Amino acid sequence: MDVFALRKVMQKRSVRMNGYNRSRKFLINMRTDRRTFLETVCASATAAFLGSRAKLGSAASAPHPHISFPTAPRQRISVASYPFRAYIESPTNRDRDPKLPGMDLKDFPAEVVRKFNVHHIEPHSRHFHSLQPDYLATFRTALTKANVKVVNIAVDGKDSFYDPDAATRAKAIAYAKTFVAIAIQIGSPSVRVHIQGTKNSQPDISRTAESLRELVGYAAGKNVVVNLENDDLVSEDALFIVKVIEAVNHSFLHALPDFANSMLSGSADFNYRALTAMFQHAYNICHVKAGEAGDNGKQYTIDMKRSFDILKSSGYKGYCSMEYDAPGDPYPPTTELIRQTVQYLS
Repeated sequence: MDVFALRKVMQKRSVRMNGYNRSRKFLINMRTDRRTFLETVCASATAAFLGSRAKLGSAASAPHPHISFPTAPRQRISVASYPFRAYIESPTNRDRDPKLPGMDLKDFPAEVVRKFNVHHIEPHSRHFHSLQPDYLATFRTALTKANVKVVNIAVDGKDSFYDPDAATRAKAIAYAKTFVAIAIQIGSPSVRVHIQGTKNSQPDISRTAESLRELVGYAAGKNVVVNLENDDLVSEDALFIVKVIEAVNHSFLHALPDFANSMLSGSADFNYRALTAMFQHAYNICHVKAGEAGDNGKQYTIDMKRSFDILKSSGYKGYCSMEYDAPGDPYPPTTELIRQTVQYLS
C-alpha cells in the first residue's frame, strides 16, 4: 500500500473514531442529563410532599388556649372589681362615690383576700389608675404579695366593632389590643371586650366578626383569650354573640356567660336560653350574680340552682367571677354569692 492509500485509510478510521467519540459523549451526556432530571424531579416531589405534610401538620396543631383550672369549688372563685366601683379611685372610674372610703386598684387584691379569702380577681379597665408600665409593675407586685392572680380583665371601649366607619372600628380594635398587652404584663390569661353599640347601625355580624378576627389573631399570638359577654340586650345580645363567635371560628374567642344580664329582657325563659347558648362557647370565665337591677330601678332575680345546672351540664371548668350588681353595700352580697357558688359547685 502506497503512502496515499495508507493516509486515506487512516483518515477514514479517524472519522469513524471521532464519530464514535461524539456518539459516546452524547450518550454519556444524555445519561447524565437524564439522571440530573430525575434527581430534580424527585427532589421537587419530595419537597412538595414534605411541604404539604408541614401544612397539614400546622393545621392539625393549630394553637389552642390551655389554662390549668383548679377543681376545688372555692379555688374556682374570682371577685370582680366592678361591684366595688364606688370605692375604687381612678381617673377613669365614673362610679367613684367620694362619701365612701377609697382604695387604689393595686389595694384590691389584698382586700379580696382579707374580706373573702379568695385569691383570684377580675379587674375592670376603668379601675386602673394608670396604664403606664411602672404602675402596672406596681400592681403586679401587689398581686404577688397578696398571692392573688388575675383571671380576666373586663375591658369597656367607647368605639364599636361594627361601626360602618372603618376608622372607628380600627380604634375599637386598637384599644382592645392595648389591654391584651396589659393582660400579658399583669399575668391575665384573658380579656373581655365590650361590643359597644352605635347610633348609625344595627348590630352587624359581618363587621363585628371582621374586627374580632384581627383582634383575636393578635391576642392568640400573645396567648391571650378574648371573651364576649351578654352585657347589653342590643349590641351584646347573647344569641348575636354566639353567631359572631361561630362566624369568627377561632379557638381564642369565647363567650363570657353572665347569669342575669339577659334577665333585663323581662323574660326568664330568654335568660336561661341565653345562658345555655353562651355556656356552649364558654371557656375560662363566667359572671355569677343572683339578679340584676334595671335602669328603672326594678330588681330582677334569677334561679341560682337552675343557672348552675346549666353551667355544669355544659361541662364548663373555668372560673366563676362574683359580680354583684345592685345598689348598696357589695360586701355582704358578695359573701353570699361565694357561699352559694361553693355549694352549687360541690
